Amino acid sequence: MPTPYEILRTLNVSSPQTQGTSLRGLRVGVKDLFDIAGVPTSAGNPDWLATHSVPTQTASAVQRLLDAGAVVVAKTLTDELAYSLNGVNAHYGTPINAAAPDRIPGGSSSGSAVMVATDKADIGLGTDTGGSIRVPASYNGLLGLRPTHGVIAVDHLVGLAPSFDTVGWMTRDLATLHRVASVLLPLQPGVELRDLCVLKPQFYGKSLWREQAQQWLTPRLPQFNSVREIVLAQAFLQFASQTFRTLQGFEIWQTHGEWIHSTQPRFAPDIAERFVWCQKISPAQRDRAGRDRLEIVQTLSHWLSGDQTVALLPTTSGAAPLLNEPAQNLAQYRLELMGLTALAGLSSRPQLHLPVLRDQTAPWGLSLMGEKHADSALIALAKNLLEPIYA
Repeated sequence: MPTPYEILRTLNVSSPQTQGTSLRGLRVGVKDLFDIAGVPTSAGNPDWLATHSVPTQTASAVQRLLDAGAVVVAKTLTDELAYSLNGVNAHYGTPINAAAPDRIPGGSSSGSAVMVATDKADIGLGTDTGGSIRVPASYNGLLGLRPTHGVIAVDHLVGLAPSFDTVGWMTRDLATLHRVASVLLPLQPGVELRDLCVLKPQFYGKSLWREQAQQWLTPRLPQFNSVREIVLAQAFLQFASQTFRTLQGFEIWQTHGEWIHSTQPRFAPDIAERFVWCQKISPAQRDRAGRDRLEIVQTLSHWLSGDQTVALLPTTSGAAPLLNEPAQNLAQYRLELMGLTALAGLSSRPQLHLPVLRDQTAPWGLSLMGEKHADSALIALAKNLLEPIYA
């Protein structure tokens, strides 16, 4: 029976040979895509669970947290095979968004996000392919980092689209997020981000920007040497969304198509529809999308030229949609949302969500997006921007 809880399996896993103490005492909720030796991995789908053996090895990202002294307290719910941004699971239930119980929690790292938001965990370990750290962080009022693609190993986890899959995490405070970064991120060159480029979507509500984002940003502008604004045309965001979805969808079918054909698993209608669409993407469409990706990346590089440049943009277009939002509306909203989330994915850039705004009494926020391998620099900048609120 589906249950409305974020915890799929309660655990108490620690490392018998702890090598460090930097995360001692911190509780981790691990998205049920990561393998933990001796613990089943369901990937949010009962047919995946039934057709895969219990792992004998632990994902290196999880192991590094354990070796640093953290304790894994739960395997957390995920959307089916991580192919959704809603956080709604037809088989296991929908985690309750404690900050806005009438709204979706955001996926696909929904369980990890809700555990952190309700203080059942200090670290929500998840993955971000198309927005699955950034979106639930926005909807649940958390900090969340999607790192530079490739800087954290993705071994021994259920992948979705390898060119975009990243390991990320969510926390309630910046100090904890930084502690995790010191364990999971490689040593990166020290860069001071002093040039700001505000990316303002054309469809973005003017009142929200004027009354919230601009109000939050204005007193912080003196921290930057230069500030400029780029309006993201709706056509550009649609272009980015379609390009990302095509490349992602083609890879998803390469990753999971054989298993879907042989198993005929039960999926929720919206997710089943996406897998059917993935199957129809041709190599020619993939190649065209690859060329479009290069164009988008070049445009971003032009806007954000220089190692000291950081972008500020809305993570989502506002608060989480309501739980009773019609499916058709959610599908359209997803296309618009992915115009925002696709930019970091297509360019392999790191993006850090800051939970600094509210919409209709529910949380949402802004993101910092930097050059590749500027993950640590984003965290350092966030500290300057957020103190003393979250640091």
